[in-house]
Amino acid sequence: MGDFSLFSTAILLVFVLDPFGNVPVILSILKGIPKERQRRIIAREMAIGLVILALFLFFGESFLAMMHLETEAVRIAGAVIFFVIGVKMIFPGEAGSASLYGKEGEPFVVPIAMPLVAGPSALATLLVLSSAHAEATGTLFGALLLAWLFSAVVMLLSPFLLQVLKPKGLMALERLMGMLLLMLAVQMFIDGVRGLVALGV
Repeated sequence: MGDFSLFSTAILLVFVLDPFGNVPVILSILKGIPKERQRRIIAREMAIGLVILALFLFFGESFLAMMHLETEAVRIAGAVIFFVIGVKMIFPGEAGSASLYGKEGEPFVVPIAMPLVAGPSALATLLVLSSAHAEATGTLFGALLLAWLFSAVVMLLSPFLLQVLKPKGLMALERLMGMLLLMLAVQMFIDGVRGLVALGV
């Protein structure tokens, strides 16, 4: 990421958290549970997911330092991660994501808080950001909160969104987000290579 700011980082995190892509999955998981109870479950799971994400944000940079990973290497790795996420968003598997998480009974932590909210891609993204911008943890946390709040609102409004946008509308929105994420991945890769060239590697 060339220009680092609160809102640009929050937008990136929204792409990675992919709340619109999670709407059909959430509804599939909570199928059969009364709507009032559904909202409480979503609010609780989102809160747990935020705690997990914040832990990775604040301690991720220490983890990377312990592994002796350079910022440029992490940035290029992050670009690859974003590229893969973007491709999956544009070309989802035939079975769809809902089949991965369908469970009976009321969910707790798994599968909503983890891996839907605090999934591998979101955790890896926070590791990359905390390493690349170690001096701006407060701004990163603000960006995480903004992205999380937006995702929480989308999740809580999931029945309404599905009714308005229909499955095809949600799929189109997710694919648009995937395309934007691919562009961010390419820019991040360019920044990482530029950093290596500047270092004379």
